[in-house]
Amino acid sequence: MIAESDLSSALSDASLLHERRVVVVDDHPANVLVLRRLLEAGGVVGIEGYTEPRLALDRCLQSPPDLLLLDLRMPDLDGLTFLAELRAALPDGAFLPVLVLTADDSAEARSRALASGAKDFLAKPFDATEVVLRARNLLETKALYSRLQRHNVELQAELDEQLAQERREAEELARLARRVDDALAHDSITMVFQPIVSLVDGCLIGVEALARFSPEPYRPPNEWFAEAAAVGRGVELELKAVAQGLAQLGGLAPDLYMSVNASPTVAVGPELGRLLGAYPGDRLVLELTEHTEVADYGALLDALDGARHGGLRIAVDDTGAGYAGLQHLLRLRPNVVKLDMALTRGIDKDPARRALAAALVAFAAEIGAVIVAEGVESADELRTLKALGISAAQGYRLAPPGPVSALRPTYPEAFAGV
Repeated sequence: MIAESDLSSALSDASLLHERRVVVVDDHPANVLVLRRLLEAGGVVGIEGYTEPRLALDRCLQSPPDLLLLDLRMPDLDGLTFLAELRAALPDGAFLPVLVLTADDSAEARSRALASGAKDFLAKPFDATEVVLRARNLLETKALYSRLQRHNVELQAELDEQLAQERREAEELARLARRVDDALAHDSITMVFQPIVSLVDGCLIGVEALARFSPEPYRPPNEWFAEAAAVGRGVELELKAVAQGLAQLGGLAPDLYMSVNASPTVAVGPELGRLLGAYPGDRLVLELTEHTEVADYGALLDALDGARHGGLRIAVDDTGAGYAGLQHLLRLRPNVVKLDMALTRGIDKDPARRALAAALVAFAAEIGAVIVAEGVESADELRTLKALGISAAQGYRLAPPGPVSALRPTYPEAFAGV
């Protein structure tokens, strides 16, 4: 027998032995008592001792322990039969460490015990330290197995959720594709035209063609174009909107221009060039919508240079928001710089917005471009924009988007009080 302090120091990680359930089965009460004391001295708690193997088996079947210390030769139910009945009742994949303790040290007994499911074997009389250390090793193995099981369960749950998410995303993309295809097939796009008005004399100088979508439930146009891009229909939807807008150019007075929107992806493709080439270039402005970074400026500049040779002007949309920053302006050198409504809104009350707008006015003058302010909604904003030297604007203060038939040559009421 060794001292309790020696047993404790022999354990490298006694915490593994706490909160573990250990069952000791031996028909001799003295053996159960000795094993209990040895294990408790080694830091193991939660020990259940049984001298009746049938009762012990029932308890193990109700709640499998973390470790079973089992005698082989017992009346009524020997250890091998105990193991056979236990293994038959446990679910597939269950792991129950069993340390067999027996006076039979024969090779046959060892072989039969291990074949019946025992994980370790000790012959009586046993060394106290060895019993504790072997129990510790089996409890560590059980702890690692349990941890691996939990990890596998968590991993499977993550995989199941990932697969479920992928299925949901695939179903959503399929739904979006059907919706976009339906809009393309059934001409669900209506074009409206927002007046672009001179801030010098209040006269109409051009319009911006804007797409509207009729299918319910209502969603703003930017969501339609984003959904179309997500399902690989973005180019097709943009081109359809451009074509429908251009088809109404003949309804405008000859001195007015039409601005049509296209992403850089559409702008570099040949389809847009063929569409624009069918109309007088000097009456068109290609407005580059830029909500994502341009992937290839070289290809974009080549496409724009070709369009410019036909008289078409280039506008940069959303200046002051998103990626339409100074580098974008420097590279594209547009003919028209459109101030985003994020910059225009409240410009009369915000010195920082006014300073940035003034800088853009100076920049546009240097490169021979004109400024068009978007989203103008108040007389104060209009007054401030005029004072900054901005030559044209659009927005609900001037006129909302509508059909070509609603356009007027002048909008004097918008300048009342300005």
